[in-house]
Amino acid sequence: MEGTHEQELEDLEFFQKHVSDRFADLLSSPEDLPHEPLLSISWLRKLMDVFLCCEAEFKAVLIMGRDPTLISKTPLDKLIPEFLERAVKVLDICIAVSSGVDSIRQCQKFAEIAVSAFESKPMTDGQVKRARRALTLLMSAITGDDKDINHFKSTERAWSFGRRGNQGGPHKDKAAGSFRSLSMIVAKNWSAAKQIQAMFSNLVAPRGAESTGLASTVYIMSAVLVFVMWVLVASLPCQDRGGLSTHFQIPKQLTWAQSMIGLQEKIGEEWKKKEKKGSAGLLEEVQRMEKLGQSLIEFADGFQFPGEAEKVKNAAVQVTELADICQRMEEGLVPLQQQIREVFHRIVRSRAEVLEMLDHAGKVSQPTA
Repeated sequence: MEGTHEQELEDLEFFQKHVSDRFADLLSSPEDLPHEPLLSISWLRKLMDVFLCCEAEFKAVLIMGRDPTLISKTPLDKLIPEFLERAVKVLDICIAVSSGVDSIRQCQKFAEIAVSAFESKPMTDGQVKRARRALTLLMSAITGDDKDINHFKSTERAWSFGRRGNQGGPHKDKAAGSFRSLSMIVAKNWSAAKQIQAMFSNLVAPRGAESTGLASTVYIMSAVLVFVMWVLVASLPCQDRGGLSTHFQIPKQLTWAQSMIGLQEKIGEEWKKKEKKGSAGLLEEVQRMEKLGQSLIEFADGFQFPGEAEKVKNAAVQVTELADICQRMEEGLVPLQQQIREVFHRIVRSRAEVLEMLDHAGKVSQPTA
């Protein structure tokens, strides 16, 4: 028993350090990572990698080489079932945010149409009106107003925008189709905020002797689970996120969680600013796309061929930036969605392995006849 406890202490120490180091890297300043600003697509992909690494290490600590009867004893006999219940809610959130990524790809499509129209030479009144219509749909998609988007399919052909020729070929289409199993519509009464709240409601840091063993390891991974899902829901279009910024807090005295707490404070402040202004989330590219869209709509409303030279020049700069955002979305959204799918399947597999371990522990502990 003494050797087992020493191993638990060693495992916990390494796991705490690795979690701390990984999230410290995510908290790096924009000066350190100018191409990975907080809540950008590339940053979220990095967050998904961090989660997958933490999950793999946690499973190794919990299962590999471990006496299965340990997880059927106090306090793990309560903590493990609670952890497995959180895992089920993670699956629900993965489905919801995967659909949210589809919504952002729709925004990308509208933005590409606008860019194509603005870049036409010469920029005529007709092309500017075409761009204006696309930007109107873009803003509707960002703010969650579907009344204009419903007409998109009927107008897309009239705009003669060769979408298939701009999607990266058949390999891209194949990759995009590989995650459709997660892109399901959630029930109308489903609430992302309530899911996060339920995941956190019974999450209590272990105290006393429990804080130095497997119980603490389970708590750390539970905190990682909740935090990562909270970030995804805050970043990507997701149903019912009201009050999300107040739903999740980590005890500040935990040294391994300092970077996570720092990230939460930064994201929480941003969410409070944006919460009442739309439903597209805090994704950096979408936030920037919204500002550019508003500015270019103003330009289009005042445009009359051939246009004022200075205004046309300023608009061209904004169109170039919008095209750059579209390119970043083109390169990053499908891989991000694939990572979300990997998280989904990883959780399914790990949950099944822990349930099998619990079943085995129950059989071992049964008295023989």
